This record gives sequence, C-alpha cells and structure tokens, in this order.
Amino acid sequence: MLAWVLEHAGMSPGFLIGGVPQNFSVSARLGGTPFFVIEADEYDSAFFDKRSKFVHYRPRTAILNNLEFDHADIFPDLPAIERQFHHLVRTIPSEGLVIHPTTEPALQRVIEMGCWTPVQTTGAGGQWQVKLLSEDGSAFEVMFEGVSQGTVEWELTGQHNVANALAALAAARHVGVVPSMGIAGLSAFKNVKRRMEKVAEVRGITIYDDFAHHPTAIATTLDGLRKRIGDAPLIAIIEPRSNSMKLGAHRDGLPDSVVDADQVIWYAPANLGWDLAGTAALCTVPSIVSDSLEGIIERVKSQAQPGTHVVIMSNGGFGGLHGKLAEALQ
Repeated sequence: MLAWVLEHAGMSPGFLIGGVPQNFSVSARLGGTPFFVIEADEYDSAFFDKRSKFVHYRPRTAILNNLEFDHADIFPDLPAIERQFHHLVRTIPSEGLVIHPTTEPALQRVIEMGCWTPVQTTGAGGQWQVKLLSEDGSAFEVMFEGVSQGTVEWELTGQHNVANALAALAAARHVGVVPSMGIAGLSAFKNVKRRMEKVAEVRGITIYDDFAHHPTAIATTLDGLRKRIGDAPLIAIIEPRSNSMKLGAHRDGLPDSVVDADQVIWYAPANLGWDLAGTAALCTVPSIVSDSLEGIIERVKSQAQPGTHVVIMSNGGFGGLHGKLAEALQ
C-alpha cells in the first residue's frame, strides 16, 4: 500500500515486497528516487547471522504493524521477538518516525523498552483513526488528530486492511504526501496477489487464494469476507504449512480463527508433528481433516453450491489445489 501511495504521488519509490502488488506486477524494483519501501519481519538474516533481518535496513520511517509469537523454529518465546523489535527501534534516527497501532500490547512493550524517535499511533485512541462507512472495510473515513482527511473506497475488505491503510497514510505523510493525496492513491490500490485473490468462479462458486498461515491472519481474512458476503456459504481450506504451524505453535488459536466459516477442511501433510484432528474437533463449526488433495476436492464438490465462497489458505503452492479444484467443479 505504501509503495503504491508514493507511486501515485509521483515519487517513483523502489520497493521489496513479499508478494506481487497488482498495481506493479513485480515484487521488487530499484525505483527512480531515494525512497525505498521494504516489507520486513523478524526472521533471522542468515545461518551465520541470527539477528533479525530488519536490523540491517536502517529505516527513517518504520511501521510496526503487529507482533505476536511466530517463527517458533527461530525464537523460543514472544519476549525474544520483542527484543529484536527493540533493536530495530534503536536504529531509527531521532528525526525519523515510528508508527504503531494502539491495540498491540507487545508493540507497546517494545516502545517502553526505549524509543528516542517521534511516535504516531493508529486505531482506537490513536492519532490516526477511521470511521467505517461499510462494515466489511471497503469504505471508511480517515481521521487525523480528530480532523477528517477524506474517504477511502476500495475493493479490499477486512479490519486488517483498514489498519494497514492508516499506517500507510501516516508513513506517506511523514515523507511529504498529504493525506488527501494518499487517500486518492489507496482508492486506486489493487490488492497483492495471494491476498484474498479471486482466482476462479465456476458455476457460481467463487474460489479465493490467500496467504494466511497464522490464526490472526486466518481470522481477519474470514471476518472481512463474511462481512462482504453476508450469509452466503463459506468454506475454508487450510494447509498448516509454515514452520511454526508444523511445530504446532499456533494450534491452540486455530479453532477460534475459523468461526466465520460455515465449514473448514484441514489438510494434514505427512510431516505434521501434532494432532490436527484433535484441534479440528475443538472447532465450533463443522470441520474435517483430509490427507489428500483428492479428498479435499471431493468434499468441496459434495458441499459447494452456486453462491458458495471457497477460501484456500496456505503459504505455499498447495499442490496446485486452486486450479485442480476449479477444473473439478466445471
């Protein structure tokens, strides 16, 4: 979002993004100005450098988007990740800006460790806030310091995207883009590939591809779609593929993450080291576990009807399930 807002404002930024923004069609470019946007996380740098990658980037403007326990193959607990975020904050110059939501206790703890850079906050009680004009997040009014800056109307849904938009506007303002221009850019923003990307519509059944692989991401994605489609049938297909998922680090949060689906199909890969069936049994919506793509496809074929929405969630290719399912539904 931020890269596109800067592009829309004529600043020709470079960027490095963990996905392909549909406004650009590439995930990275050098750009034509000193402005450069990096999507970063706390994963380690290399086998010989176990510091988080982002400590090397030395940003002038930093958006601390959210912070929960993840990457269980690298970090023993959440405080270890918070320490890495503290190291990042210490690299931001005094004339820079740190932007974070008010709703993330872990990020507040990071700031309290020591921050010598100006801070702006987003969300409830923050300097940047929204007034939702549409429950699904597809339209909202932006407020800064209590003053309306304009209205975003776009094709995205979900509270997470609304929160991301606020952070992008705050960062863009810090580098010279007035909020009204930033809002115009967001209204022309197309989503990133594999972020609730509609990949097929067959006989009235809509199939989406989404990169969600953490309980919070799964929950916010399903919540946004549910608010858009109302009572239409919603089937979630989830592959626990990330290292943290394979280790079972997120299994306790999975049952609550899928409450907005009408039914869930969990894929159990051969190398999963924990009881996925036990977790599925704790779900409050109908849930089954399948160990094959063929089983998943047959289940969807037997359950889906015109008007059904199917969301496939994985941080990998999922064996080409998206295309195979679309073909099978023909």
